[in-house]
Amino acid sequence: MDFTLNEEQVLLRDSVRRFVSEHCTVERHRALGAQAPGFDPNTWRQFAQLGWLALPFSAADGGFDAGPVELMVVAEALGCALVREPWLVTVVTCGGLLARGGSAVQRQAYIPGIIDGSAQWAFAFAEAGSGYELNRIAASAAPSDGCYVLSGRKIAVLNGHCADHIIVTARVAGSDALSLFIVDATAAGVSRESFVAVDGSRGAHLDFDRVSLGVDSVLGEVGAGLPLALAAIDSAIVAIGAESLGAMQSLLDATVEYTKTRQQFGQPISKFQVLQHRMASMYMKVEETRSLLLHAAIRLQEASGEAARACAALKVKAAEAGRFVSQQAVQLHGGIGMTDELVVGHHYKRLLLLGMLYGDEQHYLRRFAELR
Repeated sequence: MDFTLNEEQVLLRDSVRRFVSEHCTVERHRALGAQAPGFDPNTWRQFAQLGWLALPFSAADGGFDAGPVELMVVAEALGCALVREPWLVTVVTCGGLLARGGSAVQRQAYIPGIIDGSAQWAFAFAEAGSGYELNRIAASAAPSDGCYVLSGRKIAVLNGHCADHIIVTARVAGSDALSLFIVDATAAGVSRESFVAVDGSRGAHLDFDRVSLGVDSVLGEVGAGLPLALAAIDSAIVAIGAESLGAMQSLLDATVEYTKTRQQFGQPISKFQVLQHRMASMYMKVEETRSLLLHAAIRLQEASGEAARACAALKVKAAEAGRFVSQQAVQLHGGIGMTDELVVGHHYKRLLLLGMLYGDEQHYLRRFAELR
């Protein structure tokens, strides 16, 4: 198994790191919290101009045919900085669903809007009482006069507050199997209740009240939504793991630097052995996550039968390690670690969200065991 990045991947990583280090600062992060979309549309357009929004799509769809390793490279660089733009949701998750399950007509209609940055997307799958089980839902799509009538409520839909299109999980009447539907967010019967997540990103709880959908709104085949969703989420887990790794590395670097400058008893606190041990433990968690991330990305790249299990293992480790590293970073910084002036508190909150997105540590531990 080759863990070495090729020249193009290194150039991609370095360009993303350079951009975010210059543009995605703590000051910008705080300022965006007061803006309606929660991110900077101008920066999103720059993402499009730099080609980052086109990465996972095929050349036939206007993309760059990038695979999981390239997504990993970009996501890790984004994770090192304070990026609010919804690349993970719009490009990786929803773009992945469209690329895998969309018909030629659907891909032609929707993917160009993602690539040029003009369209925002959201994935509505969670319901009250469903936990993280994609198949445990009540939303239904009833066939009616050659179309479907969608009814139900979805909660905690990241980017749902500003999405132009929403991919919704529902059951077609008479079937227990999951189906996916593309819904225009401005359609009659769609209502949104906005919220702000713990990390400052935004979303909405969505209600669908007898929303009329054409047969061309079905993504993939009717009743075949679950394997399609699981495959797209596995790719998203690689991006989540990479972003988590970038955030953890940033926390580790900030903590090591802080302990070199913070004085106690006439010397830097980095000289205290007990704190050295704690930072060594942080380093081990970062490297454990890196190893599982590389393993999952390469297994996905190879389309290996072990890919789903590798992604489940990565999700467990990213959640556990992210919690440990962020807690240690805050404790070693002291009270200042939770202030808005430092990156520490912001990364802490982002890691909390990433650890729960699409399934928490316990959910993916069970999935890992089931995939044995």
